Amino acid sequence: MLKLIFWFLLCLNGLLFAYSQGLLGNDNRNEREPARVKNQLNADKLRLLPAPVARPNPVAEVEAGATATPTPTLPPSTLVACIEAGSFSPADARRFEAQLAPLQLGQRQRRLSLASTDATSHIVFIAPQGSKVAAERKAGELRNLGVTDYFIVADNSALKWGISLGVFKSETAARTLLATLGKQGVASARLTTRGAQPGRLAFRFSGVDAATRAKIDAITEPFAGVDTRNCE
Repeated sequence: MLKLIFWFLLCLNGLLFAYSQGLLGNDNRNEREPARVKNQLNADKLRLLPAPVARPNPVAEVEAGATATPTPTLPPSTLVACIEAGSFSPADARRFEAQLAPLQLGQRQRRLSLASTDATSHIVFIAPQGSKVAAERKAGELRNLGVTDYFIVADNSALKWGISLGVFKSETAARTLLATLGKQGVASARLTTRGAQPGRLAFRFSGVDAATRAKIDAITEPFAGVDTRNCE
């Protein structure tokens, strides 16, 4: 029994000794903290670092930029339009089509028939002279006779290089002029009636860009009385 008490006291003393030496820890932080500060190396050189700043993710920015990229607009040269050119006589329409062939417009090019003109007119004229030189020579003869109201027909009609002396809606007015010209010595003047005009033609072009339109305009320009316009 005495041995048991001896060993108990011995163990208890050992625990007390360990506790006093701090081997078992100490909850009194105010007593231990000054010692820890004294044991720190270069404590006066310690400094607080700022919190790290989050850097943007370049991959995420690229993806966001790709998502927000607007649809590119078409350059002006690729913008499409619908235009019409006219009106043409049947003969001029054939020449116009031949000059358009290199553009290879295919189904983008359509020929349109225009309504015929029902107006009737009466023309006092001198028959075609065969060439511009001959027509101008005949015009000189008219001037020598005192006739100044005339013009040389230079289009591709049946009267090309003829001389028109007047166009009237009334046949009576046309015959009056014809009689007056006869008195002036113009024996070659004639009278003809022009009825309903043959149907004229126009062309429609769809889906053409600015460059193609410029080429169509250039081809159209030499044709008298023909222009290009936007489709209605």
